[in-house]
Amino acid sequence: MAHNSSPGVSAKKLTVFTLAIMNIVAVVSLRGLPAEAEYGLSSVFYYIFAAVVFLIPVSLVAAELATGWPEKGGVFRWVGEAFGPRWAFLAMFMLFIEVSVWFPTALTFGAVSLAFVGPDQTWDQALSSNKLFVLIVVLVIYWLATFIAFRGVDAFSKVSKWGGMIGTLIPAAVLIVLGFSYLFSGQPIHIELKWDDVLPDFTNFSNIVLAASIFLFYGGMEMNAIHVKELDNASKSYPVAIAVASIGTVAIFVFGTLAIGFIIPQSDINLTQSLLVAYYDLFKWAGLGFLAPFTAICLAIGVLAGIVTWVAGPSSGLLTVAKAGYLPRFWQHTNKHDMATHIMLFQAGIVSVLSVLFVVMPSVQAAYQILSQLTVILYLVMYLLMFAAAIHLRFTQPNRPRPYSVPGGKGGMYLVAGIGLFGSMIAFIFSFIPPAQIAIGSPTTFVFILIALTILFIILPFIIYACRKPHWKDEHADFAPFTWEIEDTQPGIPNESDTHTTHLTERHFQWLHKKRAENQVEIKGDQA
Repeated sequence: MAHNSSPGVSAKKLTVFTLAIMNIVAVVSLRGLPAEAEYGLSSVFYYIFAAVVFLIPVSLVAAELATGWPEKGGVFRWVGEAFGPRWAFLAMFMLFIEVSVWFPTALTFGAVSLAFVGPDQTWDQALSSNKLFVLIVVLVIYWLATFIAFRGVDAFSKVSKWGGMIGTLIPAAVLIVLGFSYLFSGQPIHIELKWDDVLPDFTNFSNIVLAASIFLFYGGMEMNAIHVKELDNASKSYPVAIAVASIGTVAIFVFGTLAIGFIIPQSDINLTQSLLVAYYDLFKWAGLGFLAPFTAICLAIGVLAGIVTWVAGPSSGLLTVAKAGYLPRFWQHTNKHDMATHIMLFQAGIVSVLSVLFVVMPSVQAAYQILSQLTVILYLVMYLLMFAAAIHLRFTQPNRPRPYSVPGGKGGMYLVAGIGLFGSMIAFIFSFIPPAQIAIGSPTTFVFILIALTILFIILPFIIYACRKPHWKDEHADFAPFTWEIEDTQPGIPNESDTHTTHLTERHFQWLHKKRAENQVEIKGDQA
């Protein structure tokens, strides 16, 4: 999950290749490659399996939802149309909390990258393992990113766009080229390259625990789904763009993971350090050792650019939901740059508390792993709701105009979203199991912390929803009513009428024009 913003697109129409690159940049992150390098050649199986049962279903389903229900709200809108605002609030809250939990793990990687800019690798590794150093870097950079985000989108949009290129795509290409040059030069490698090793040993249960984290790698493809409307002949072009993006994403992950495995023995792999060590060793082998610190800086830039972007992203989504009447007025506060400062400060508090886990856990690696698995769990709750909503809406709103539809009619949707539901549920269950390959201290404590935090974060949005008050709603909010609100029915009730759908669309446009006149601002209905 790269969590980079989508590059701005000035042209009215997108090419298939452009959208594919946008999706690759949005999804790909090199941070998690060492975790999968633990598996050697069998990591190829996990990457392809997760792409088939998660990456592709997310891409296709999100495109239908984003184009069929383009009004503001994103996943809150989609789940709310199907199951009502209570479950929609849970989905939105999961996205917000998941990103909050993700920040310390991503920043840990950033801190490790910064530790490796020195000339002495032994000293660098010792510094990157120092819990106090990691904690200080995580807190300083996150709070700095928050204050930068306070200044609005213009303050960091260019940094984010170029940071994704400098910190992800270029280092990925360098890693793959160096790694396979090392392989083809005849050097001894630390992976057995036999076809028999591609299929994992399913009798060893611990082999499939760390693999669940691959689902998090593929998170984020839904971000660019709204751009499907900017393609010519979207029903044919979009699946091609997704195929290209999926193949490109899987290729970067597979070849990047193998490149690490070529040069670092499995027993020496460290989740937070091994990517940097691999660069260092490969550059040293190529006689280009002086370039290793520059790569570390590039990776740190990529992480920090993504952090700054995502400090503001889900916070803005939660702000939209808050103004629709689902959070108290205190959380709806914005500064002169229209940024949700109170929500962002609350998020910074969560990140700070979670970062202290790096001090109380037995190692940086253990804290990194528990937060990574919690991120997967919370993110998958949102995806489970999204897949279920897509299936439900094909049944309850069959005649809703959908500029892009999952191919194959209702059967196609049930198959694609059903596969996504199945894959997400399997990964969700496995994410509660402590990995055998990593020293995490007490497995019982590890599982207890995971379960306790998951229950807390799932119950919290239901409590907030139950406490909502009429005066929370901002009368100037530009959040369009749900379909069932306009039709004065309950969510999830089937409606087969073609006139209903046409009438609904006109009513939504009437509502948007009314709000535009009231607020004297342009309200774009095509922004999820």
